[in-house]
Amino acid sequence: IFLILLAAIAAALLWRFWSRRRNRSRLLASALTAEQRRIVLEQVPLVRRLPAELRGKLEGKISLFLDQIDFIGCNGLEVTDTMRLSIAAQACLLVVNSDVWFSHLRTVLIYPGPFKSKMTEQQGYVVFEREVIRTGESWPRGPVVLSWEDTEKGALDFSDGHNVALHEFAHQLDDLSGVTDGTPILASGQSFGEWQRVFSQAYETHVRNVMSGQGTVFDPYGAEKPVEFFAVAVEAFFEKPQALEREAPAVYRQLADLFRLEPATWV
Repeated sequence: IFLILLAAIAAALLWRFWSRRRNRSRLLASALTAEQRRIVLEQVPLVRRLPAELRGKLEGKISLFLDQIDFIGCNGLEVTDTMRLSIAAQACLLVVNSDVWFSHLRTVLIYPGPFKSKMTEQQGYVVFEREVIRTGESWPRGPVVLSWEDTEKGALDFSDGHNVALHEFAHQLDDLSGVTDGTPILASGQSFGEWQRVFSQAYETHVRNVMSGQGTVFDPYGAEKPVEFFAVAVEAFFEKPQALEREAPAVYRQLADLFRLEPATWV
């Protein structure tokens, strides 16, 4: 009886694994409806730059993201299909041509606008807690928290280098390595040592530029710490790729290899 029970449990687990895999494959091969496609192109115009051969991949990954993620409205916000599609499309741009996936993420919390968040700081043995106003947050293994006002604005203005959704989902990718430190799981063929060298030098240069008041392609917020520099570099990579390639070609190349994308060539 014990062996029969073990066999039954193994069969059930195998069936569950197979069903999930089949459902994943089905979703990745699916296309958006005409109405969904219209919303994505309207809300996330950056998608219009995407090479034709990647658009089908993007739609499949959007479908998988929508199936996996629970979108929860906060402070009375009613979540709409437009919100879901906009956020899913922006998140999936990061992984459109990659095998990496937001495997641990299950929830996205959406506020109508900027929201209050508690921040803890430690100075010696003393721990301070204060409230800050944020437009987005990313927690290890989720959730991602977004201000819809800023998420929508960031997506519609796709050439200013500011995009809160790309920023927070970059943190989610970073966290897949086991620690959110500015070094995500690298693509095949990428050198960890080279990544560290390029990003360390670029971060130190960015900090000096911010302290001296010199503007660059990177958002000043990236001078906070290396993990934030990685996220703002991702924003620049997708929204200001030509400028990034000119100003920081080594950073551009590392990100191009990571994402397997060349946005500097997109029309």
